Amino acid sequence: MAKTEDLLRRIGELEQETGVKRTIFAVCPNSTAVIRASYRAAKRNNAPIYFAATLNQIDNDGGYTGMTQSQFTKLLDFEMQRVNYTGCSIVAIDHGGPWLKDKQRVENWSTEDAMQGVKESFEAAVAAGYDLIHVDPTVDINVPKGETIDIRVVAARTVELIAHTEKFRKENGYAPISYEVGTEEVHGGLADDTTFDTFIVELKKGLEAVGLADVWPCFIVGKVGTDLHTTLFDPEVARKLTAKVRPYGSYIKGHYTDGVSNPEEYPLTGMGAANVGPEFTIGEYEALAELEEVERRLDAEGRVAVRSEIIAVLTRLVRDSGRWLKWLQDDEQGLAFEELAADRRLWLVQTGCRYIWQHPEALAARAQLFANLGRVGIDAEEVVLSRIERDMDKYFVAFNLVGLNDLL
Repeated sequence: MAKTEDLLRRIGELEQETGVKRTIFAVCPNSTAVIRASYRAAKRNNAPIYFAATLNQIDNDGGYTGMTQSQFTKLLDFEMQRVNYTGCSIVAIDHGGPWLKDKQRVENWSTEDAMQGVKESFEAAVAAGYDLIHVDPTVDINVPKGETIDIRVVAARTVELIAHTEKFRKENGYAPISYEVGTEEVHGGLADDTTFDTFIVELKKGLEAVGLADVWPCFIVGKVGTDLHTTLFDPEVARKLTAKVRPYGSYIKGHYTDGVSNPEEYPLTGMGAANVGPEFTIGEYEALAELEEVERRLDAEGRVAVRSEIIAVLTRLVRDSGRWLKWLQDDEQGLAFEELAADRRLWLVQTGCRYIWQHPEALAARAQLFANLGRVGIDAEEVVLSRIERDMDKYFVAFNLVGLNDLL
């Protein structure tokens, strides 16, 4: 049995025994600090940890973290050893589909090339030891703006990508993996009952047609109230969607769980898992901003030779990267970065830092900041990691995961 299904099976058995419902916590590994903090938090909470990495982050070309799939899994092994974490750890692709990688969209890749690129990414993930792949072909740059892709096309491409991955896996003798399908986003996702139901029917029919009736996603992404700019989880919708997919053996997966105001309701509604990502980038940024304030005070006292100016560096790098343009709202289109409202610029920098953490100037500024504070006995890395871990701890607690490793 694939590792993720085995974890879900055991969680289900424990629920029958104890009545405690649980939701798996998935972290978006958008920086090395987040990865390190994840294992430290998982070790302290004695809980499973799940990494959901997008192809923008980690891919054959290195992504914005600079890591390929094999380098990523190797780093995870090192970080596990660093804290002697021996619990359950799951590695997954998040949002794997054509044109979801920014490079494909910006360079206007053809359908054939985009699908082939995704297939090669999936092969590398399987070879690197990933446990789960989120198959998400819900974007099509050939669909006119304002229209959504035909959900039957989404189902057909989902089947094509799963079939290719299973063929590669079996031919090369790799262990079974799990699948997640669908998206909560509006660009052709499973945003209403009819579309959701049609997708499930078409997916089941398509997998059976290619001889993969025994391959079925353990997670189906559902629109449960949260998105990029909302933080209220809708338990009634979650219960309704869960009732739809449980007869198929699947669980609902939540995305955009960042900063959600009622995380404790996830397990109560039967949610299988939930992804959190940009929230930890914001936490990392805020910790660095706090440390820069300390550095500024030390400089005023004559105790710093050269200040890092890290927040100014990060702001400039995010602005110059152009990645913030992807997240502009409709009424902001066409505005220069400096023309945006101050709170929006701050949000774009805080969340956009994930794209430039590995830039040489960002690394140099961080090293300068840490060195300046280290001279007066401040462990700056510990401050950053602790800030990220604080945000992670609330999910381990709310999702009833504390101590779970001992029960698995």
